[in-house]
Amino acid sequence: MKCRYCNNKSINEFIDLGQQPLANDYLSENSLNRGQYYLPLKVGFCEQCGLVQVIDYEAPQNIFNENYKYFSSYSSSWLAHCENYVDMIVKRLKLERDSNVMEIASNDGYLLQYFKKYNIDAWGIEPSASVAQIALEKGIRTKIEFFTEEYARKEFAKKADLIIGNNVLAHVPDIGNFIRGLKIALAETGTITMEFPSVWELIKNKYFDTIYHEHFSYLSLQFVKKAFNDCGLEIYDVDRLQTHGGSLRIYAKHMENDNLKQTDSVTELLNLEKQAGILTDDLYNEFGKTVKNIKYNINYQLLKLKMEGNNIIGYGAAAKGNTLFNYASIDKDIIEYVVDKSPYKQNLYLPGSQIPICSVSKIKSTKPDYIVIIPWNLKDEIEQELDFIRDWGGKFITLLPDFLIW
Repeated sequence: MKCRYCNNKSINEFIDLGQQPLANDYLSENSLNRGQYYLPLKVGFCEQCGLVQVIDYEAPQNIFNENYKYFSSYSSSWLAHCENYVDMIVKRLKLERDSNVMEIASNDGYLLQYFKKYNIDAWGIEPSASVAQIALEKGIRTKIEFFTEEYARKEFAKKADLIIGNNVLAHVPDIGNFIRGLKIALAETGTITMEFPSVWELIKNKYFDTIYHEHFSYLSLQFVKKAFNDCGLEIYDVDRLQTHGGSLRIYAKHMENDNLKQTDSVTELLNLEKQAGILTDDLYNEFGKTVKNIKYNINYQLLKLKMEGNNIIGYGAAAKGNTLFNYASIDKDIIEYVVDKSPYKQNLYLPGSQIPICSVSKIKSTKPDYIVIIPWNLKDEIEQELDFIRDWGGKFITLLPDFLIW
């Protein structure tokens, strides 16, 4: 396979998570016995351009469709993060009522809703019609489209003062095309902010469950800087965030815009990544070995608890859990059911493992011995929400980065 960015024909494959269904392809009861589409889930590193990428992938149109079940508005901590971002960026960029603010992959309006208090009519582009419909019902202007270079040429007569992209840059197979679209859509003095999980944090913290087909790429500042520069854009600032186990927020501008100067934080993080070995094969090869050992330990620990007669359930029907469960061959014999706050996932089944998804209310009636917190990035929020399980001696488990019981 050649690199999706630079066409280099020599990609170093460093991890193989086996045959996996699409991580958000949840099953209805009627479809349980009809089979499911599986793809190899392998990841490689291109030493020529620095892009870490899924080797076999599905077309975006077959992922972000009517059956897409990810809604961003069901985490209170994520919503607080987004509201804080809006308060910060409005002040930092001095945005006003007539500023043209748009978000790519705006989901259910989880972020754009917070611009209303500033009387800014922010709007979004979202490829999944079912998800976009929720935003439209909130009164948020939303166009149901994939953002591409071609789309930007057709639709951006009025350039955007701020373009937002949260967890979208890793979700596009042709990153070059996407960034060229950003260049076209951005006003002369405008700013782009993009948030994405850091591949360095992923490796350092052993969060291999964030690898799935929906994430075409795993990004470093080293690669993103190169890709933006190639398209005539420059990263002038970067924030290191705690979201999703460790993310980056970049601030980018046109290279021709001399009003915004690059901060020291960009150079500092580039140097840290380089020192960590983010541009060498060795880091990734060692990570591949670590993942296998984690899998063996998770299997051992969960089977031991089951052999002792314990009831184990999961909290959060998150895509990351589907990667882990399918890789480690965890099914409903181990995890009896999973609960989720989203009504759009309840009464469905996890892809591959076919573990049933139930309402959170089921916890109180079944009183499980252990609850596996699947979205470990929301561990504190979930522990606080489910503190009542202590009444019957219930305990929590996280599987990554280490197997912990408390």
